[in-house]
This record gives sequence, C-alpha cells and structure tokens, in this order.
Amino acid sequence: MKINALVAQDAAKPLVSSQIALRPLQPQDVKIDILYCGVCHSDLHMARNEWAVSRYPLVPGHEIVGRVRETGAAVTNVKVGDVVGVGVMVDSCRECHFCQQQEEQYCEAGFTATYNGIDKHTGDSTWGGYAQNVVVDQHFVVSVPQNLPLAGVAPLLCAGVTVWSPLRHFKVQAGDKVGVVGLGGLGHMAVKLASAMGADVTLFTTSPQKGADAKRLGASRVVVSRDAEQMAAAQTSLDFIIDCVSAPHDLDPYLATLKTNGRLVLVGIPDQPHQSPDVTPMVFRRLSISGSSIGSIKETQEMLDFCGEHNITADIELIAGEAVEDAFARMLKGDVKYRFVIDVAATRW
Repeated sequence: MKINALVAQDAAKPLVSSQIALRPLQPQDVKIDILYCGVCHSDLHMARNEWAVSRYPLVPGHEIVGRVRETGAAVTNVKVGDVVGVGVMVDSCRECHFCQQQEEQYCEAGFTATYNGIDKHTGDSTWGGYAQNVVVDQHFVVSVPQNLPLAGVAPLLCAGVTVWSPLRHFKVQAGDKVGVVGLGGLGHMAVKLASAMGADVTLFTTSPQKGADAKRLGASRVVVSRDAEQMAAAQTSLDFIIDCVSAPHDLDPYLATLKTNGRLVLVGIPDQPHQSPDVTPMVFRRLSISGSSIGSIKETQEMLDFCGEHNITADIELIAGEAVEDAFARMLKGDVKYRFVIDVAATRW
C-alpha cells in the first residue's frame, strides 16, 4: 500500500517527498485519509535526531485529523466517512497495570509512538502524519466534534491533551488560580483550556508583547517573568502552575508564586536539565513539582468533547507540506502563533 509522504532520510538533510508502504489492513485497523497534521516541535527534534533515538527513513507527525477511508472486519468504533483524530500513540501492550486502567501513555512496556515506533505487526518503523494516509488500530482513533474547524483541531491531538491531562488529573476546577509558563503551542492551549474550565489564569512570559494575546486567549493577568517587581507581586497567589517551556530555566521564581500546598507541573522537556530547585520553600509550604506526559486515549476523547462544547481549537498557521522546512526554521525563532498545520490536500507531492 504505497502512499506519498514527507520523509527525513537523515539528520542533516531536509525532508523530501517520497513514497512509503503502509501495513496491510488488520481486522482491528482503520485506514484514514489525512486532511491535516500539526507540526509539533518534537517533529523537528526527531527529524534532526536531537534526542539521539531517530531511525531513518522517518515520517514525522502525530497531530492527525482525517477521514476514515476503510475499516478492518472487526472495527466497531468508527465507520467509513467519519472524521477522526490520531495523536502520539498508535499501540501499547494493552495488558499492564496502566493500560488496564486506561493510561496507555504510561504503558510499562512503552507505548508505540505514531512515528519512529516499532509496528508490532510488521517489525518496521511506524509512519507519521506528514503523509496522505495512516493505518491505526481502532483503539487509538478518537472522534472529532463536527462543529470544530478541522485544521485547528489537529494540534489538540498532542498540544491540547498534553496540557489537558494534568489539569484533569490534578483536579483543577472553577475558581482555582492557575499559572501558565510560556505562550507557545502548549501554553496557548493551557490558557484556553484552563480558562474554559473556569480557572483564573495568570500567564508568565519573557515577552511583554504577548500580553494582549494572552488576554485574548483567556488569561486574566500577565506577568513578565524577567521583571522582579511583577514576580514579587505574584508571590503566593497561585494554586497550580503548568510549565510549558522546553528550555532549561530556574524553577524557584515560579515556586515562589504558589500558595501552600501548590503544585508546579512540568510538561516541557528541555535538552538540558533544569537547575535543582531550592528545597526549603517546598518543605515549609508543602509544595510539589510533578511531570506529566501527553494523555491517554480516554483523556484525548474527553478533551475533544470539551473543546467541541466550548468551541476551542488551536490558533494555527496553515501551510502546504513543501513549506515544512521553512516552518521548522521559524519555530526555532519562535515565529509562530501558535502552531503550524500541514494542509495535506494543498501539498504537492
């Protein structure tokens, strides 16, 4: 089953249009015509082998929205013509403690990534969404609300659920004082989702010019983190912080803004470790630092349903596939508001 895709051949070369072979449809499989695929910063990391785990050839993309073209004989969850989504996972062991409690992202055997994973049926690499089609087990396919613009839904499959999962797991609710660190792909979704939950949202940013946009997205206030006076004024004001920055930085100033029993959750993964935080305020005010990885299939569906009810999508810039290298270059400069999305129909293969 040959299809067109954007392929990374090695770390030093740009992505090129080429053909790949999808696996034959299994009884539980869904074949999807890809309509849109978000461009996540991890796609750039993987294409350039910056995490030293990439296997080539590699087709990035794990924020996929498409239409079901074909289903295997045992598929019951979706039907031909349905609009569906695929996120960061396409399989897991299905047997461990975490899989059994519907937390596949913490699968003890390691979940199968949408791309650069090992397909359990073929032993070959999995292929991502910078392509015309994808074949996925029905368990890892989610339904997309019909009222939402589909291009803006694509980033919800990674960026959206990555911030939704800790907000839900740690039971953030209406009236809570929530901080968001960084207004990028993840951060802008954290602001939108937390404010839609009824939380009072404070955005921390190094860029004062992002203030108006943050308030448009739902933040009640903006704190410039490089301004010592503004940071001092925010001390002990927050119940919960979600830190979306993927560069190493000092966590102590943000811990200082938490109330007693407050929690700082990290969802960004820096290429170098954060410096060790000061333990003293953590001990005397019972503060916690946690991490959170993407979200389960159940959480992804709940997040999409919530977004459908509240008319929430990502703020995007739509591109054709041949512009992806330019998009990568602009991402490195922070020149995107707030997610690039590939329009597969507009791509010249």
